[in-house]
Amino acid sequence: MRVLTRREFLASLSAIGVASACRTEPAAGRAGMASASGAPAPRLDAVGIQLYTVRREMQRDLPGTLARIAEIGYREVEFAGYFGRAPAQIRSELSTHGLTAPSTHLAYELTASGWSRALDDAAAAGHQYVTVPWLPAEARRTLDGWRAVADRFNQAGEQASARGLRFAYHNHDFELARIDGIVPIDLLLERTDPRHVGFQMDVYWLVKGGGDPLEYLRRHPARFSMLHIKDSAGPPDHAMVDVGDGVIDFGAILRLDRAQRGAVKHVFVEHDQPTDAMAFARKSFHHLNTLEL
Repeated sequence: MRVLTRREFLASLSAIGVASACRTEPAAGRAGMASASGAPAPRLDAVGIQLYTVRREMQRDLPGTLARIAEIGYREVEFAGYFGRAPAQIRSELSTHGLTAPSTHLAYELTASGWSRALDDAAAAGHQYVTVPWLPAEARRTLDGWRAVADRFNQAGEQASARGLRFAYHNHDFELARIDGIVPIDLLLERTDPRHVGFQMDVYWLVKGGGDPLEYLRRHPARFSMLHIKDSAGPPDHAMVDVGDGVIDFGAILRLDRAQRGAVKHVFVEHDQPTDAMAFARKSFHHLNTLEL
């Protein structure tokens, strides 16, 4: 069985959504276990995992994989496609294993066609956030293209809010590449309506693109409601490594958020190509739960 690349996987979300719309049936700072005073350090309330990390396992055995994720200690997961299940089935499986799925990734193309049904499905599955994780190349070539994206996000976000959902955008590194002196992610942050559009900061991709997660949290303390936790081996290549094996100080990022507004509500670990997905899941969970916050 051939496993889709990330780009193919994200592109497939559009096809999945269209089909749904057409159906008639429903390193420094790696803290230890305790603070300097000897008291137990505060912990994250819940650690989540983006299920793209374990996509091979989910394709083979969805219930068994969710059971193993729950056994590690995860209480939250994030979807990017339902692996052939209906939203109601997904909600039932999550309940069986004591999990929730605050967010799901949805293709950008759905915001133009099939958005209403996508929102219905998200609500049926029990999600709180509908998150767009990728933009087609033609949408991001010019500043006018980015402005059009922001306007579409505002419209999609307002529609999501009307259904009791929250809209979010997940960055990669291309949002940091300047166009006529302007950084596209800055344009999105400035042009989108905070009442209806939030952001899911992928810390790895932000760093790879030359951004500073701490700077973005300081400048926009209320805009980032979710984080994707991936680690980098550092410049120049920024090879993706297991959480805790790289140079990104996740503790500092989480402590800054708590000191400011506590806007980050959900944290999902992820690895695009893990050597051993379940070993990565276990190691990442342990690392985040030993951070002093």
